[in-house]
Amino acid sequence: MTLGREKICFLNAPTPLERLHNLSEELGVNFYLKRDDLTNFGTGGNKLRKLEYLVKDAQNQGATMLLTVGGAQTNHGRLTAAAAAKYSMRSAIVAVDPYPGEISANLLLDGIMGCSVYLVKPQEGRPDEELQAEAVKQVTEEWEAKGEKVYFIPTGGSNELGSLGYYDCAVELAAQVRSLGLKDTRVITTVGSMGTYMGLQVGIKNEKLPLRLTGIGILPFKEGIVNAAEAYYDRIRQFFDLDLNITAEEYDLISDYDCGGYNNPVEEVRKAIYLMGRKEGIILDPCYTGKTFAGILKMIETGRIEKGEDIVMIHTGGVPGIYTKHHRIEMERELEDFIHIVSL
Repeated sequence: MTLGREKICFLNAPTPLERLHNLSEELGVNFYLKRDDLTNFGTGGNKLRKLEYLVKDAQNQGATMLLTVGGAQTNHGRLTAAAAAKYSMRSAIVAVDPYPGEISANLLLDGIMGCSVYLVKPQEGRPDEELQAEAVKQVTEEWEAKGEKVYFIPTGGSNELGSLGYYDCAVELAAQVRSLGLKDTRVITTVGSMGTYMGLQVGIKNEKLPLRLTGIGILPFKEGIVNAAEAYYDRIRQFFDLDLNITAEEYDLISDYDCGGYNNPVEEVRKAIYLMGRKEGIILDPCYTGKTFAGILKMIETGRIEKGEDIVMIHTGGVPGIYTKHHRIEMERELEDFIHIVSL
């Protein structure tokens, strides 16, 4: 139980903390990877930590169906579908996205796990948030008319309750770092819907853990990334009645490496993915972890990460994103020279 809240313990925790020897030598830092991509069902990923709390809350409310939102290729949606299947619940995803022309990557996995996906075509002059809310209402009413009790989970599972998953991860990681004898360790994570970052931040601050946290934004934040963090923490503080003050200066959040958009194909990001694959045999994705690793490489190059520094990157999963059409065709073009046709 964390901050008075129960969860279902379905993770194979603690997830491994691995030193990446080849990259450490090449980059001149002590590079560790927290392998949350290896969580144990739905092909793994960070959202399962949040879902331990969210599914428990859904069960407590007597829900029979999980409904969430995101993009057509949402990783969180995939893992919500997996958790629903594991606990004998229905699942559905609402996405304000056009049909991508094929059922691949996460969309394919959603179908395998029996998740209904509702794609809403964007409309000029109507905000996506408005379309999403209208579709969620319609889908909820449709399923409740059939006798289901629907539990709604926001984008990324990133609400107050979901953040506790990474509060727990902060405690888990601090113990692993301590066992390795590391000191003054910098933890670096992707920042999208911000639940992972905020859970880590609150856990580190509230438990007084010996970790420094850096978040790398992978999409533009209209209101500013620090402002978004302050607003999120204010909701957490009130929800859990925390007597903990976090000032704006304590948020080490970087918005320089979002590459101008969300889930956009970027050559620099693909090069980072290839480097990780060729040096360590570990696969990153082009939307989240690949962009984060590309940011880390820039930080090392510019001195924002110092030589010899101990760093831990959170691998949040998301590997199915490689198979989405707009990323896959770019990689196929760049990697075709690795295919050799042999005639005998």
